[in-house]
Amino acid sequence: MRDQEPVPRHEDPGLQPERTVLSWGRTVLALFTAALVFLRWLPHYGPWILVLVAAAGVVALAIYFTQRRRYSVRVRGIAGERFHADVGSVCWLSGSVLLIGLLGLGVLLTA
Repeated sequence: MRDQEPVPRHEDPGLQPERTVLSWGRTVLALFTAALVFLRWLPHYGPWILVLVAAAGVVALAIYFTQRRRYSVRVRGIAGERFHADVGSVCWLSGSVLLIGLLGLGVLLTA
């Protein structure tokens, strides 16, 4: 297994990176909750609901597994006084949620 580099530190714990990590964590929890709600629809809408469950689960896992890198980049940005918004992650999440919504609409309209 590859050694992980240590998480960088900054002067002010409780600053933006920690709040952002908590926010992404709530997003992961919300996506897993949505996946469980989709499972309740399985008897009524059939196996196509599993596509929604898988999509929500994959997005949640992707956020979870990229969290450490995202945090490290933010802390380095604060330490180096060069901090940029993570527009790519927000756009990726927005597109993913839009896709899950469209898939859900498609399942509902075809059932």
